[in-house]
Amino acid sequence: MTIGRSAMHREGIPMIKCHLSRLMGEHKMRIADVAEQSGLHRNTVSLLYRETAVRVDMDTMDRLCKLFKCGVGDIFEYIDGPDSDNP
Repeated sequence: MTIGRSAMHREGIPMIKCHLSRLMGEHKMRIADVAEQSGLHRNTVSLLYRETAVRVDMDTMDRLCKLFKCGVGDIFEYIDGPDSDNP
């Protein structure tokens, strides 16, 4: 899974957008707060916050959903690529 900062698609590849920074802002939390309260490594939270993570473990998603009392769809959003209908 690739997570990028913008909704731009490389060569029409669909992407996943991470809304962790928005959730953190709504809860007035810092990276250190999320790391401490979720038990995740600070670097993991930082990569997701900056949308530079290349993959996300199920355990990471579980911990974030529990911390923010939300679903996976509130943290991650699938953004269709421009040519996603073409095989």
